[in-house]
Amino acid sequence: MQITVDMNLCESHGQCVFAAPEVFSFDDEDYLVYDAAPSDALLDKAEKAAAVCPARAIAVTPAPSTTDDTTAAR
Repeated sequence: MQITVDMNLCESHGQCVFAAPEVFSFDDEDYLVYDAAPSDALLDKAEKAAAVCPARAIAVTPAPSTTDDTTAAR
């Protein structure tokens, strides 16, 4: 999965940190830091974090497919 945070929208409420501390945290200066490509095992937590963000600053998208669909019919 891929996580993006629009830092122009983020208001540092911290709800994402409570919902998914494995993905989101604050640095020493209280700026949000996050893992942009966490393990897919954290998908549920990441989606919950996006859902509880009051500013709707978080987007969670699936990882690009690693399957090869370039097989041509002959």
